[in-house]
Amino acid sequence: MLLRVALGLSLLETLLLAGVLLAWADRVAGGRLLAAFLAAFAVWIVGNELPNWFGPGVETLALHLLATAPLTSALFFHFCVVFCRAPLSTAWVRAAYVLGGCAVLVSQVLLPAHFVDHPVVGRIAWAETAAWITSTSWMVLGLAGVTVLLRALMRAQAGGSTPARAQLAAVTASCLWGVGCLLGYGIALLGWPIYPFPLLALPLYPLMLVYGILRYGVFVANAWAGRALVWTLLLAAGAAIVALMPLLLPFESRWLSGLAVAAGCLALNGPVRRFVQRLIYPGGAVSAQDLGAWRQALGEADSFDALAARAGALLSQRLGMPARVAIGEPPADADTQGGRVPWLVMRREDQGWAPSWQGWDAAPPGPRHVAELFGTVLADATVRVEQAQQVAARERERQLQARLAELGALAATVAHDIRNPLNIIGMAVAMAPPETRSEVSAQVARISHLTKDLLDYAKPWKLQRERFDLRTLADRLAAREPGLQLSPAWPDALWVELDPHRTEQALVNLVENARGAAPDGCVLDLDITDTTLRLHVCDNGAGVPDDLRDRLFEPFASRSLGGTGLGLAIVARIASAHGGRALLTDRAPWRTCFTLELPR
Repeated sequence: MLLRVALGLSLLETLLLAGVLLAWADRVAGGRLLAAFLAAFAVWIVGNELPNWFGPGVETLALHLLATAPLTSALFFHFCVVFCRAPLSTAWVRAAYVLGGCAVLVSQVLLPAHFVDHPVVGRIAWAETAAWITSTSWMVLGLAGVTVLLRALMRAQAGGSTPARAQLAAVTASCLWGVGCLLGYGIALLGWPIYPFPLLALPLYPLMLVYGILRYGVFVANAWAGRALVWTLLLAAGAAIVALMPLLLPFESRWLSGLAVAAGCLALNGPVRRFVQRLIYPGGAVSAQDLGAWRQALGEADSFDALAARAGALLSQRLGMPARVAIGEPPADADTQGGRVPWLVMRREDQGWAPSWQGWDAAPPGPRHVAELFGTVLADATVRVEQAQQVAARERERQLQARLAELGALAATVAHDIRNPLNIIGMAVAMAPPETRSEVSAQVARISHLTKDLLDYAKPWKLQRERFDLRTLADRLAAREPGLQLSPAWPDALWVELDPHRTEQALVNLVENARGAAPDGCVLDLDITDTTLRLHVCDNGAGVPDDLRDRLFEPFASRSLGGTGLGLAIVARIASAHGGRALLTDRAPWRTCFTLELPR
């Protein structure tokens, strides 16, 4: 009787868990394959139990159901390959299905087994000689699947291409547990004089298998597992109280037994729930040492990205499952719905940084309490990083203004002191040959241009924003600059609110920089989003030397022979004043592209 209950419970659990996996199939690699395997496993259980339920008249049907075992093993092998992302070609999976399918067809024709009576198990299938076809095929495919799991477990590393080591270990352990449970049939078939007790543990196999997968992939699975375990323990406690009542009372009373069960369950409800919470979510209680350790670990981060990464690792380690942290907003493709991997998001509000939780609806009170306490520590760390970044930004701005003031004073002095000598040089060569006058004039113009750029770069200036058509400015620039072409991406009109003079100055500097490197010409391209305008000036010149890339937008860094080295620095300052930035980017098929990124 006890075996019938255990196998019936296994069948019910298998079917229910197959439905759960189908509902969550998009969250687990190979979820639909595992659901199909569980359904096939349920068919195998039905094949074993039909004669015990309905008598010898259904034994032929039961044998046909048992003959599907090789296909069940093929599904298991396919699931292991997909779940572990095993580096196997699809030919291996096809071969597994061919082997399993052929074995099923042969077994359906031969039916190489018959049922016999066993004093404990009841009616049990006894294999005949031809059963080696079915047995060998499902054993080979099952061992192949376990081998895939073991190999993935040995090479699994945190953050690698395979599932987490803990998840793989849980799935592998559940499979080995299932194999151990089936040894109960071996005890019965071999006629050993012991009770086939391993079969009593079979109901745990589908639970361990599915929970081993969902434990680390679907957050709500932990809440369901916790509730199920609480009710199981309370029911067991109630059954124990009922069994003890005849020993404690000299008479039988259903009222007293029921009252004792109710009182016992009420008294044990709290301790059992706390025990289950600590079992499923270890480390639910937070001590002062924990808070101090979190503050110290988070205090070492010097940027929002580093802080989010470190906080996610700490929270995941504490909860025993993946949890992610974002500073500001989570990524657009973040999976934050339906109980999947939970996110702790720090958002900037009027009163400061405040934590919010996405995907934590199914979290029990203990883990939620841990996340809330962690969120307060993270909020303090976020404020500290923000203040540190503001201090660093102010210091950089102070240093920049100091350098600009020094440079401005120097430029003004140089401009004043150099004009008279330049005029004298120009008058002195007035009667020189034309070639000499031309060369002197070119060099004087170069010095004057450098002086003008110095004064423009160093002097303080403010933007004069106004609404204008950027396409008209680009057309005017293309007509004035030889070799400049506009890409087809330009619309007929592009209205923006920028400083038109400074925007044109930045584009002129970029175009002249490109023309200096590529006399054949350049192109002015653009990308437009809802918030950003990106202007690209691209050329196929010699490119930018590697030793110059990191300081291209610094003063006096030039890739053009005879350049002043201030054109790109002025572009960077104009972009920064608009709230944007200047970049060196890659845009095939061009060899060099400078991008002016401005807010819309």
